[in-house]
Amino acid sequence: AVVIGIASYAAVGLGINGTVPAGIYTVGFVSALVDLAAHLAVRKFAGYADPVLLPLVVCLNGIGLTMIYRIDLGLEAMNSPYGPFAQGQLRWTILGILLFIAVLIIVRDHRRLQDYTYSFGLFAIVLLVLPMLPIIGSAKRGAAIWIQLGPFSFQPGEAAKIALVIFFAGYLVVKRDALALAGRRVLGIDLPRGRDLGPILVAWLISVGILVLQRDLGSSLLFFGIFVVMLYVATERPGWLVVGGILFALGTYLGYLAFSHVQARFSAWSDPWADPETNYQLINALYGLGHGGLLGRGWGQGSPESTPFGFSDFILSSLGEELGLAGLMAILVVYGLVVERGLRIALTCRDAFGKLLAVGLSVSYALQVFVVAGGVTGLIPLTGLTSPFLAAGGSSIIMNWVIIAILLRISDQTRRPAPEISPISSDEATQVVKLS
Repeated sequence: AVVIGIASYAAVGLGINGTVPAGIYTVGFVSALVDLAAHLAVRKFAGYADPVLLPLVVCLNGIGLTMIYRIDLGLEAMNSPYGPFAQGQLRWTILGILLFIAVLIIVRDHRRLQDYTYSFGLFAIVLLVLPMLPIIGSAKRGAAIWIQLGPFSFQPGEAAKIALVIFFAGYLVVKRDALALAGRRVLGIDLPRGRDLGPILVAWLISVGILVLQRDLGSSLLFFGIFVVMLYVATERPGWLVVGGILFALGTYLGYLAFSHVQARFSAWSDPWADPETNYQLINALYGLGHGGLLGRGWGQGSPESTPFGFSDFILSSLGEELGLAGLMAILVVYGLVVERGLRIALTCRDAFGKLLAVGLSVSYALQVFVVAGGVTGLIPLTGLTSPFLAAGGSSIIMNWVIIAILLRISDQTRRPAPEISPISSDEATQVVKLS
């Protein structure tokens, strides 16, 4: 996995300048060192954890760093005032891996997180409210989802996502039997009693409502999908998927009526060429994918820097231009394997809380990748989410490493063999009787 990232970095230099980048030894050493530290931490503190998950995300992280570096070179050639972004992304990656190691050391048993179910729920709401505060709150590109602390900015919603998943898992484990009982039948769907569904529904509505007020509709869609899937898994009632689909359609329609930028995104999705000047970003991304073809133009041979935010929101289209459909499908397969390993952890987990927690975290990856890939390819309207481990962004990369640490902790607990119990001898039994 480390070699793939370093080889890609070398290929970018060869494709643009005809020589291997001068800093390849430094970058290669730092990448190998931090990834080796992550591997050793897993072997030390979660020795029975899934052996495939860490190499998969290391591979994605390396490819993402390479693509951001390649776009930096393109922006530099254009004399663009933006960038560079790769050095900052490398620093955030190192910080994310250090936090990954810290989570493995601190959280020795994922079941202890259930003791703080309501604390995590409250913490998630506090995090979502922070960007709305007058001093530290900051709005970027129409969404008020950032907090600014001096030169550093952070997106609290990324951390709130993890806290909400822990809250949902903890609450649903306790209330799943009550939620599965029919309280009232509406349009052929058995709904649970209000007092059982009420607390988690209120927490979810507050979270989504705050995100809508902040115009972060992508994250609100993600939170909604995670909530519905976890509710379905906990209760095993397909009716929740029907209810979720109806609520999603209704929310989409109301969002379309209430927000002009949602209308603009639907218009760009239905016919981007109707307003080429406004929809330049999406049109350029689609042309880039078209120029990439089946096998791509090669590292350094395309023009991904000409697409605005090709290093973040549209990094999948940048990769599709230079690696082609084959390369982009390979990346999506790696994402699919990450989700598959997460769901496998959930299936084999022996405790209900860990099962639901693994499902929620895995589904968050699946939904996010689907929404991003669907947006940049024109399958669905754009939502503003970013690709996990690939796109530039400190908040995203750090919290995604935390998610992987939690999944590995659950996997270690699940795969760890039960202690051997051997019958005691007659002499030992006699001694026990005497002591008693």
